[in-house]
Amino acid sequence: MASLTLSNVIKRYGQGPKANQVIHGVSAAIADGELIVIVGPSGCGKSTLLRMVAGLEEVSAGEIRIGARVVNDLEPAERDIAMVFQNYALYPHMTVFENMAYGLKIAKVPKEEIRARVDKAARILELEPFLERRPRELSGGQRQRVAMGRAIVRQPQVFLFDEPLSNLDAKLRAQTRLEIQKLHRELGITSLFVTHDQVEAMTLAQRMIVMNAGQMEQFGTPEEVYHRPASAFVASFIGAPPMNLLASAPHVRPATLLGIRPEHLRIVPQPGADGWTVQLEAVEMLGAERLLYTRLGSEQMIVRIDERAGPPPALGSTLHLAPQPGCLHWFDEASGKRL
Repeated sequence: MASLTLSNVIKRYGQGPKANQVIHGVSAAIADGELIVIVGPSGCGKSTLLRMVAGLEEVSAGEIRIGARVVNDLEPAERDIAMVFQNYALYPHMTVFENMAYGLKIAKVPKEEIRARVDKAARILELEPFLERRPRELSGGQRQRVAMGRAIVRQPQVFLFDEPLSNLDAKLRAQTRLEIQKLHRELGITSLFVTHDQVEAMTLAQRMIVMNAGQMEQFGTPEEVYHRPASAFVASFIGAPPMNLLASAPHVRPATLLGIRPEHLRIVPQPGADGWTVQLEAVEMLGAERLLYTRLGSEQMIVRIDERAGPPPALGSTLHLAPQPGCLHWFDEASGKRL
């Protein structure tokens, strides 16, 4: 196991004035044994950043350290990392045992040690009944566990996960997230996990890097990112539904954006000095809660209410909303940065 340090890491394609820079100076100090999630929309650079750590992409500038070693110029095989991909990348003609053991066999690890390592990984991942099966005989979730098992037996210093749950259905994704949490608690190996799914990021991360257009918008715990977003982008990306961002509503200061999360709005009998009067346009039923989609002039406001509050108001009705004290967020409209 080892720490992982990114120091002003830059990635550009091409040379000279026509070079296309896609990663803009990312710096992060990741402690030994930490589980870090890199999250952001498609095209934000999160997988490129992971591939630079893996050695699959060259670093244009800056420095990557695994432990005390600068690894910029090391081949992937020399970095002591193990990677789990989205598409499993299993050998179809090999059994589960053979897939998990293959890298060790190539490295000429003794047979007895290979057996011990594979058996341990299979026990952790509950794959013992499937060791003699081939990938086509497994479900998607089981194949992904085999891919994780193949990484575990390597006993690397760093795990790299590149959207490993994207091919699973919602139920399997939730189940596999729990397995990854359990796996990390048991092994304690420094891990980088890339996803575009903010729910996945919030549930897995000890700390998270939020990426946007090649920039690191925020690096912090899920609680810090959710309750004190560093920018309007983070506020709108993290949270389901996202934070309401208002530019032209009453009480909004010039050249600023006012943010408030849907769960921090409450319906009140009369309009207050710090509240808003809105029209109800739609209701989304989500079991234990309801989302009310309301209109305030040209802007939409979403309100989250508990289903125990009784039946929702009628569509088209007028509602008076008040913010919970201390739950307003202010951002600069031009830069998007938190004020």
